[in-house]
Amino acid sequence: MIKSGVDDILMIYTALGDSITYGENASSLAKAYPRLAVSAMDSDSCKVRGFVLAQPGWNSHDLLDAVIWRGGPVIQPASVVSVWIGGVDLANAALSSLKSNKPLAIKPFVTNYRRNLGAIFTHIRKGCHARIICCTQYNPFPNSPLAVESISGLNQIISELAQHFNVTVAPAHKWFEGRQAELIYGYQNGKIEDALSGRLPIHPNDRGHRVIASRLTPYLFPQSQTCGRISARKKTTKR
Repeated sequence: MIKSGVDDILMIYTALGDSITYGENASSLAKAYPRLAVSAMDSDSCKVRGFVLAQPGWNSHDLLDAVIWRGGPVIQPASVVSVWIGGVDLANAALSSLKSNKPLAIKPFVTNYRRNLGAIFTHIRKGCHARIICCTQYNPFPNSPLAVESISGLNQIISELAQHFNVTVAPAHKWFEGRQAELIYGYQNGKIEDALSGRLPIHPNDRGHRVIASRLTPYLFPQSQTCGRISARKKTTKR
């Protein structure tokens, strides 16, 4: 949970995801992008409080389960919710393919991911009136054709589901494109084989989290629209 330190809260931001959203490999959780975004926007004119529902290792099914059974208290009051999930789903499938020397099992991966992400959107819609922002996946292995093709397919699914559920897409893949070595913790050769060493060079470093926060914040908090509307509603209610 992120606390703004103020009592008069105008906006609540809930970040849903996996290890990236949790802040793994950031030098501290305070430097993970959800907390940076809240800190950047919290002010006298637009007071913001944030929550994080994310854990390292979560795939789309794990996040769906958490949203259903644990998400109510942090999703229901939210003004805006971000969803960033799918990297673990894809990594598990790709590593399995690499180790077995067999083609990536695309059909079951696509079926499961599409079902889980759609169910996450549906559950959020049922639980609150928050705007939903879904982040695309950046490619930590730009020098592996398998990763390039797979992540492109994953982002296509995200775009299709976002359109169906009227969800805004935040193109995180564009923010990292060509900058992976600069923004990813432990970046090596940009190949899937790098992950076989036991370390996963896939998470943003502190600079990567700062880039995410700066690029994502306008999607989360369009100041002139969101805070203004909420302030207006509060004034009308007082009358």
